[in-house]
Amino acid sequence: MAQINCTQVKEFILTGLTNQKELKMPLFVVFLTIYLFTVVGNLGLILVIRTDARLNTPMYFFLSNLAFVDFCYTSVITPKMLGNFLYKQNIISFYECATQLGCFLTFMVSECLLLASMAYDRYVAICNPLLYKVVMSPGICIQLVAVPYSYSFLMALFHTILTFRLSYCHSNVINHFYCDDMPLLRLTCSDTHSKQLWIFACAGITFISSVLIVFVSYVYIISAILRIRSAEGRRKAFSTCGSHMLAVTIFYGTLIFMYLQPSSHHSLDTDKMASVFYTVIIPMLNPLIYSLRNKEVKNALKKATVSRKKAGFCGPEV
Repeated sequence: MAQINCTQVKEFILTGLTNQKELKMPLFVVFLTIYLFTVVGNLGLILVIRTDARLNTPMYFFLSNLAFVDFCYTSVITPKMLGNFLYKQNIISFYECATQLGCFLTFMVSECLLLASMAYDRYVAICNPLLYKVVMSPGICIQLVAVPYSYSFLMALFHTILTFRLSYCHSNVINHFYCDDMPLLRLTCSDTHSKQLWIFACAGITFISSVLIVFVSYVYIISAILRIRSAEGRRKAFSTCGSHMLAVTIFYGTLIFMYLQPSSHHSLDTDKMASVFYTVIIPMLNPLIYSLRNKEVKNALKKATVSRKKAGFCGPEV
């Protein structure tokens, strides 16, 4: 490990997922493939939603923002992670590390809160269908997206400033594939007690409040669905929520495991595996979950595909 005794660290070295040379190239191919699928899936979903007039509804407005956040926060992490497999030492500057942490926290918290906004949207759609267009007006929808973005940015800025005001005067080797709070705190020679309390408090408040909104929304949703007399009606109502419930379970479950455990129980190797799941895998899964389980999105994709084929075969008229 590189040792810097007295001067403030000006750059960090990311160890990545593995030090075994024989695994680096296969892992590079795997994660590059996943990243390309993620980019195409999320940007493609946004394009389909924006271009198909039938998807001009609040639910798809939120879904397009979720796809945008997934694309952004995996793009903050994955390219640098891919570099770990190609370079002998993957160096990241002090300020680049701070930027990566700030952007990652912004988009991660945004996703958490957007999932709560989407749960509220489903609650209104199923429990108050006659008032849906009034309650979920364009102005309200914009607020339900703007508030998560604003709160996430401010919280990320606060935590990033706290983290990078600490003194890093020992090892500059981060045992991770990106700049995250927990591995950075292992390197500082400052007292981290207050910082760890802030992490636990902010993560707890954000995640618990989001989970509470989702939980209460689904209590009302399930209660309303069970009152529907026809089996076909219940099936359709459940199908509109199934994708969101699956996405919420995967995302919140991973983050709670990652951040809401005492620091004494943290294993950086375990954290790295969990981080791979929610920074790389989940952003790839979300467009699949929402498109494969959603007839409207599948129909829009088919329509777009057929239109492109016709345009390709017919060509421009002379």
